[in-house]
Amino acid sequence: MNRRGKRAPGDRELGMDRSISRRDFVQGVAVGSAGALAAFALPGCARSGPRLPPAAQDRLGYYPPTLTGMRGSHPGAFEAAHALRDGKPMPAPLDLDELYDLIVVGAGMSGLSAAHFYREQHPEARILLLDNHDDFGGHAKRNEFDSDGHLRLMNGGTLEIDSPRPYSAVAEGVVKMLGVDVPRLAKAIQNLNFYQSLGLQTGTFFDRETFGADHLAVGYGTRPWADYLAGAPLSAAAKRDLLKVETSEVDPLPGLSSADKKLRLSKVSYRSYLQTLLHVDKAVLDCYQSRTHGYWGVGSDAVSALDAWGIGLPGFKGLKLEPGSIPGMGFTPAGYADSGGSIKLHFPDGNATLARLLVRHLVAQAVPGHSVEDLITARVDYSRLDRPQLPVRLRLNSTVVRVENIGGPQQSTGVAVTYLRDGQALRVRGKCSVLASYNMMIPYLCPELPQRQQQALHALVKTPLVYTSVAISNWRAFAKLGVWQITAPGSYHSQARLNPIVDIGSYHSPRSPDEPTLLLMERIPCQPGLPEHDQNRVGRADLLATPFETFERHIRAQLGRMLGAGGFDPAADITAITVNRWPHGYAPEHNSLFDPDVPESEQPHVIGRAPFGRIAIANSDSGGGAYTDVAIDQAYRAVHELLGSHT
Repeated sequence: MNRRGKRAPGDRELGMDRSISRRDFVQGVAVGSAGALAAFALPGCARSGPRLPPAAQDRLGYYPPTLTGMRGSHPGAFEAAHALRDGKPMPAPLDLDELYDLIVVGAGMSGLSAAHFYREQHPEARILLLDNHDDFGGHAKRNEFDSDGHLRLMNGGTLEIDSPRPYSAVAEGVVKMLGVDVPRLAKAIQNLNFYQSLGLQTGTFFDRETFGADHLAVGYGTRPWADYLAGAPLSAAAKRDLLKVETSEVDPLPGLSSADKKLRLSKVSYRSYLQTLLHVDKAVLDCYQSRTHGYWGVGSDAVSALDAWGIGLPGFKGLKLEPGSIPGMGFTPAGYADSGGSIKLHFPDGNATLARLLVRHLVAQAVPGHSVEDLITARVDYSRLDRPQLPVRLRLNSTVVRVENIGGPQQSTGVAVTYLRDGQALRVRGKCSVLASYNMMIPYLCPELPQRQQQALHALVKTPLVYTSVAISNWRAFAKLGVWQITAPGSYHSQARLNPIVDIGSYHSPRSPDEPTLLLMERIPCQPGLPEHDQNRVGRADLLATPFETFERHIRAQLGRMLGAGGFDPAADITAITVNRWPHGYAPEHNSLFDPDVPESEQPHVIGRAPFGRIAIANSDSGGGAYTDVAIDQAYRAVHELLGSHT
């Protein structure tokens, strides 16, 4: 029976009646609820003053990484923010006798980095980080699974160290300070070709709803095209056109220089390029519609052909384009910065490793160990993150609803920060604050901001996306079918792939198809035909309205259809599901189809990040790029804005 007590057709075969964790509980304690703890004494105040109420994170055994069900923007993380957005009254706050040198709103990569940069200049500073989620790291979340006694890890958000440009000296300095030797580890811990060494290839799943029949084609880009397309449910014309996209060297824009071609490509979508310049069949357009999902969170109809070329999508061989961006262009397309990209490094839990290293650096008592290698399997003691005697305190399940300059922005003597926790409003004070939260919420936190700045912040619409971690008892079906990764252009999840092989410290990835492992599935909710940000808004609403049960049913059904011929049984083989839902996901980047080509000083992310009294703004949104190095760089800028004005 499903959780509503009704059984949908086929639910038993899918395993919807199987016992897997679908609730956000830690050892029987609801995340976000107050535990039966005595409050700790508050720093610098009389024992009779207001005390911080006890909370779930202070209890032994609190450990969010192992939670399954709906994660990411989980229940309890966003309701207070939405109430503030909707103008609902907030409860009167209780003033806590807590005074800090710096209060950071948001404990993601920017927030944690801001605490580091501030303490670097003021080692004795008292710092408080507040985060609305039940775990730190922002989008750099960690999913942990116990598979037959073996620890299995997967990223619940940020995948890896990866940027289209080399890391700045600042960002690289933070990574090195944390003990991460990127070039060495990239060679030592990753086995990026392991599945290929077994003969496994990339496949494409053609679904019957979009293409007329279910079919898994194996060997995209590696087998002869005739063999790869032999059983695909495509017409002869569509197969011919797909082959043209992949292999043709005919120039569709003869007579134009490389720069002129790029300018033309920057103003036409990838889908339109395929349709109007390569003249391909509609079924071929459908094959490539979701190929841009993982990069920009929208389909090929809302991404420029120039950006598609920049990340290596097919269809451009005949153009003979020169490397680099267009000389004089006001923006650098993300896929091909002239200076080259960063070295890629994937930890077993993605960039959650960097977040955990930063927390160890800031609150050493909470994270055991001394190296990157021993961190991977370390268990964070969340009960030690918010102790009164600590110079840096990290407080979870705390949604900030107000940040104000005491005395006004021009003559500010400090900041007052109000947050909601377990339904109670609490207020703390500090000398200054860094807002390392979503840009779109900042105007609600600081309604006194200039109107132009508020409009710029609202214009930075983030991209919704879902990373789903699926624990399976074995991956024999993948081995039998000869695939390790499947793209599914018409399906609910547009991609599914086996967990990368990474060995570091005492952590070892499974190598036998008989061993339990994890799958990463991606879903990008968007509405083709609309401008990018309108698609983002539709997708956000879709995510927030979709219950876990719907995700689970789609996951089981899609995996069963794609892998059934290899013997995969969704009822028996799926052992756990974690849906990492991010309604506010990727930071927005310049889109030449919809955004005006204006000087950097006039771009919304620059206007929006201006300091306001003793309040500075730092996040990847304010840097115009959805990358970890951008988040770190923006934290550095924000902290030094504060230190320059209010030493």
